[in-house]
Amino acid sequence: MEEDSADPYLPYDGGGDTIPLQEISRRGSNYAMSNGGGAAGGVSSSTHLLDLLEEPIPGVGTYDDFHTIDWVREKCKDRERHRKINSKKKESAWEFTKSLYDAWSGWLVVTLTGLASGALAGLIDIAADWMNDLKEGVCLSAMWFNHEQCCWGSNETTFAERDKCPQWKTWAELILGQAEGPGSYIMNYFMYTYWALAFAFLAVCLVKVFAPYACGSGIPEIKTILSGFIIRGYLGKWTLMIKTITLVLAVASGLSLGKEGPLVHVACCCGNIFSYLFPKYSKNEAKKREVLSAASAAGVSVAFGAPIGGVLFSLEEVSYYFPLKTLWRSFFAALVAAFVLRSINPFGNSRLVLFYVEYHTPWYLFELFPFILLGVFGGLWGAFFIRANIAWCRRRKSTRFGKYPVLEVITVAAITAIVAFPNPYTRQNTSELIKELFTDCGPLESSQLCQYRSQMNGSQAYPEGSDAAATPGVYSAMWQLSLALIFKIVMTIFTFGLKVPSGLFIPSMAIGAIAGRIVGIAVEQLAYYHHDWFLFKEWCEVGADCITPGLYAMVGAAACLGGVTRMTVSLVVIVFELTGGLEYIVPLMAAVMTSKWVGDAFGREGIYEAHIRLNGYPFLDAKEEFTHTTLAREVMRPRRNDSPLAVLTQDDLTLGELQAIINETSYNGFPVIVSKESQRLVGFALRRDITIAIENARRKQEGIVLNSRVYFTQHAPTLPADSPRPLKLRSILDMSPFTVTDHTPMEIVVDIFRKLGLRQCLVTHNGRLLGIITKKDILRHMAQMANQDPESIMFN
Repeated sequence: MEEDSADPYLPYDGGGDTIPLQEISRRGSNYAMSNGGGAAGGVSSSTHLLDLLEEPIPGVGTYDDFHTIDWVREKCKDRERHRKINSKKKESAWEFTKSLYDAWSGWLVVTLTGLASGALAGLIDIAADWMNDLKEGVCLSAMWFNHEQCCWGSNETTFAERDKCPQWKTWAELILGQAEGPGSYIMNYFMYTYWALAFAFLAVCLVKVFAPYACGSGIPEIKTILSGFIIRGYLGKWTLMIKTITLVLAVASGLSLGKEGPLVHVACCCGNIFSYLFPKYSKNEAKKREVLSAASAAGVSVAFGAPIGGVLFSLEEVSYYFPLKTLWRSFFAALVAAFVLRSINPFGNSRLVLFYVEYHTPWYLFELFPFILLGVFGGLWGAFFIRANIAWCRRRKSTRFGKYPVLEVITVAAITAIVAFPNPYTRQNTSELIKELFTDCGPLESSQLCQYRSQMNGSQAYPEGSDAAATPGVYSAMWQLSLALIFKIVMTIFTFGLKVPSGLFIPSMAIGAIAGRIVGIAVEQLAYYHHDWFLFKEWCEVGADCITPGLYAMVGAAACLGGVTRMTVSLVVIVFELTGGLEYIVPLMAAVMTSKWVGDAFGREGIYEAHIRLNGYPFLDAKEEFTHTTLAREVMRPRRNDSPLAVLTQDDLTLGELQAIINETSYNGFPVIVSKESQRLVGFALRRDITIAIENARRKQEGIVLNSRVYFTQHAPTLPADSPRPLKLRSILDMSPFTVTDHTPMEIVVDIFRKLGLRQCLVTHNGRLLGIITKKDILRHMAQMANQDPESIMFN
C-alpha cells in the first residue's frame, strides 16, 4: 500500500519521509542533466567514496540514428549552458570573450551558411546552363561558353536568327558538316538523346554508389529532421558534394525536374556542416535545428532569388519550431545568400533569376474569372499529381521494379529525350520555357508565340504589340504547347521520386505556365474578335493593349505550384519577387487560394506530407487537427492483453537484473518506480543513457560486478557489510518526465506532443504508473482513426 506519511506532492525519494530541503530547492529549477550531488552529512560510507559518476558522463544525452530528439531536455541543456557562461563571464577577460563569441556564434553560422549556399547555387546555375547547351552543340571559340554567351560577341547574328552564329556549331555541323536536311536532324536527335542518357546515367550511378541520401528533393526529409527526427548522414559532406554534382547532371539531362527543392537540401547541408564549428550548435540538437531553419530560407532565397519568400517558406512549409530569433537569422541568411548570388550573376542579366518580367498593362476586374479558373485547374492538377505520384512511388517500393534504380532512371530519361526533341517547347530547358511563357510580346520578341498580324506588316495603324489577330504561327505554337502540357504532366508523375536529385517547383510551374499562356491567348483573341461584347466594351478599346497572356502564364504557374505543395503566403511572395509583378498580387492571391481550396477538397496533405507518410517518418503535422474523442488509457501501452510495462525500481535492482531487462526488451527508455508494490513514479531513464553509464562505471570504478546494487536515489540503500560496491545512476534519471492521467483526452495529449516535441509521456492514475504513450503510438492511433493500416505507416 501507499505510505500515508509521505507527502504525495513531493517527488518521492525512497529515503524515508523527509527529503533534505536543499534537494527540494535543487529539483525545482534543475532538470535531470545535473547530478544532485552534495548530500547531507552522516551518510553511509559508500557515498563518501569518490563517486566518479558525479561528473557528467560523456555520451549521455546523445541520440541514436532514426530516433527522435527530446526537445524539452535539449532546451533545458541549453539554458543550463547559458547560465554557466553568464555566471563565469565576470571572472576574467578570457571568459568575457568566450561569452561574446557564444552570443555571436548564431549570426556567424548563418552568415557562413548564406555565403556557401549563394556560391553553390551560382555554380550549379552556370554549370547546368552550359551542360544543357552541350546536348545541342558546342562553342568552338571557347568551350566553356554556353550557347548564349558564345553568340554575345559575334557580329554575324541577325535579329530574326539571334541564336545562330558561326562560333556555335551544332553536333550535325561538327560531325557531318551540314546544318540543314534530314541527315543533320537525325544526327542532332541522336546526340541530344545520347547526352541526356549519359548525364542521367552518371547522376544515378554517383547517387547509388556514394550518397544514396542525395536523391529526391530532400524537402520531406528536411521537414522530418526539423521536427526532431535524426537521420545521420542526410545532411553530411558526402551528401552535399554528390547532391551538388548530380543536381547539375540531372537538370542537364532534360528530365522533368527542377533544381529548386534540392537547393534547399544543399543549403541545409551547409548549415549542418558549419554548425559543427560551434559547440553551442554541435552539442545541442534543438539549437542545430534553428540553424537548419535559417538554412532552408537561404536555399529558397537562392533558388528563386526571393529572400523574403525564402523566410516565409521556412516558416510556413518546413519549420517545426520557429522562434523570433530564428526569424531574424533566417532573414539574414537569405539576405547574405541572395547577395552572393547577385554578385556571381549566373544569368548575366544582373537579376537573381532567369524569368524576371515587366508587364505594362494593368489587369481588369473581369479577368479575375479566368484567373480563378486557372486556380481551379491548379488545384485539380495538384490533387491528381499527388495521388498518381504516390501510387507510382508505392508501387516502386513494393514491387521488384524498385530494385533497379539505374534502369528506371535510364528508361525515363530515354523516353523523355526521345519524345521531347521534336517539340521546341519540350526540347529547351524548363526554366527557359517558363521565361518564354512569362514574357510579354513586344517589338523585340522573335518567339513564335508573338507572331501577331499587326507586327507582321507594319502598314496597319495599331501600336506595336497590341491585341491583334493571331497568325497560323501562334496557332501552331498553341498546338505544340498543348502537346508539351500533356507530356510534362505525364513525365513529372514518373520523374519525381527517381533516384536522382529532383525538385518539383519548376515542372509544376511549367505546367501551370503552359496552361496559363493558352488561356491568355484565348482570352486575348476573344477580346480582339468580340470587342463589342459587354465584357470588353467598357475597358478594351479597339487596337488597345488590354490583355497580357504572359500574366496568365504567371498566375497559372503559381496556381499549379500551390496545388501541389499547398503553400499560400510564401508562394505568392516568391512569385512576385521572382517576376517583379507587384501590381499583380491580387490575381496571384485569388488563384493560389482557389487552388488550395480545390486541392484540399480532394485531400488535405501536400506532396511533401504525402511523401513523409509514404516513407513512414514519425512526423506529427501541426496543420492536421485531431477531432476524435478517445482517452489516454485507450492509446497507452501496455494494452489489456499485453505483458506488463517494463519498469525499473529505484533501489532494489542488481546490475545483472538491469542488464537482463535491457537485453530482453527493445524499448528506448524505462520508467523508474519506488517499488513493485507502490508503483509510484520516480522518473524516467533512457536505455542509451543506462548502457553508456554502465560501460563508463565499469571502466572507471573498481568493484562493479553483476550483483552490485543499482540505485537511482540520492543516498545509497543500507546494504550488508560484505556486499559489492553499489552503482549510483541518479545522474541519468529524468526527474520530471511528462505525465498525464489516464482520463486525459487524446486531443490534449496530441497537442502536448506537437507543441513540446515530446518523445514519450507517462500515464498515471492517482499517482500510480499505468502505462506509456510514445510518438509512434500517437501516429498509429491517428492512422487507425483514419481507417488506415497502423503498421504500414511506420518507418522501417
